[in-house]
Amino acid sequence: MTGFVTHIGVDESGKGDFFGPLVIASVLTDEKNAKYFTELGMKDSKKLADKKILSFAQEIKKYAPHSVIAISNGRYNELYSSFKNLNRLLAWGHARAIENILEKNTCEYALSDQFGDPSLIKNALMKNGRNIRLEQMVRAESDIAVAAASILARAAFVQKIEAMENTYGVKFPKGCTGIVKTAAAEFIEKYSKDRLKEVCKTHFKTYNEV
Repeated sequence: MTGFVTHIGVDESGKGDFFGPLVIASVLTDEKNAKYFTELGMKDSKKLADKKILSFAQEIKKYAPHSVIAISNGRYNELYSSFKNLNRLLAWGHARAIENILEKNTCEYALSDQFGDPSLIKNALMKNGRNIRLEQMVRAESDIAVAAASILARAAFVQKIEAMENTYGVKFPKGCTGIVKTAAAEFIEKYSKDRLKEVCKTHFKTYNEV
C-alpha cells in the first residue's frame, strides 16, 4: 500500500429500508489498519453476509478510530420533517460522523459515496471539519476506509433491527419490497397505525399505502 494517504471514510446503511434506523458510520484508516482490513477481505457491505459483517465490525472497532451514528425512526422522522430532503439529512449525518473522529484525531482528507451536491456535507461541517479536504465519489465503497464505514453502518443496522424485532415481536424485513407491506399491516394490527412511525420512515410512499 505504498503512498497510502491516511483518511476518513464515511458511509450509511438503512437509507433504502422502510423499517429501521438510518445509520451513518465513519472510519479513520492509516496505512497499517488499511493493509490489515484489506488482507481480511473487507469490502462493500452489500457484498457480504450479515454474519461476516458483524465479525468484521469487531475488528474495525479494535483497530481504527471510528464513529457510528444510529438515528432511530422517531428521531429520523423528526429530522426529515425539519430538513424536508433526504440528501440534506444525509449530509448532516455524514458531517457529524466526520466531526466525531476529528474531535480526537487529526486528519486532512475524507471520502464519502456520491449523493446530492458535495457542498451539502461541506456546509454541514462545523469548526473541527472546516479544514478537511472532502471528496465524494461514485462507488466510493471500493476504497477501504469507505468499505469499513459501510460495514460498521450495516452491522449497527442489523443489530438495531434485531433489537426492534425483540421489542415488538414482529419480523421487520429489510428493503422496501411487498413483504414490507405485509409486516407493516401486521404491526398496525398489533399496535395501531399511529405507532407505525416508531419503526419506519414515514416519508416512504409505503407508509401511506398501508
